[in-house]
Amino acid sequence: MSDAWLVVLLVGGATVTIKAAGPVLLGGRALPAPVTRMIGLLAPAILGALVAWATFAVDRRLVIDERILGMAAAAIAIWFRAPLLLVVVIAGGVTALARALT
Repeated sequence: MSDAWLVVLLVGGATVTIKAAGPVLLGGRALPAPVTRMIGLLAPAILGALVAWATFAVDRRLVIDERILGMAAAAIAIWFRAPLLLVVVIAGGVTALARALT
């Protein structure tokens, strides 16, 4: 068995163990209120971090280029409650325009 498959099996086993630990340890009890609020905030925080990493990181370096203008345009469009498809089009258009001009 290769090292890659060993890692896949270990990570898969750890994932199953972690997911099974919650119901086994908590039983029928509800989570405390602070934990419930924190869990609700995890998905947006992780999504924001992934977007920031994909936008501003290249080869483990911080890169500020034309993409920041597209992100700013998307943020402004979201501020004005534009539909998601329009936000994506605006961000792509502003980024493409900035790249064409520089």
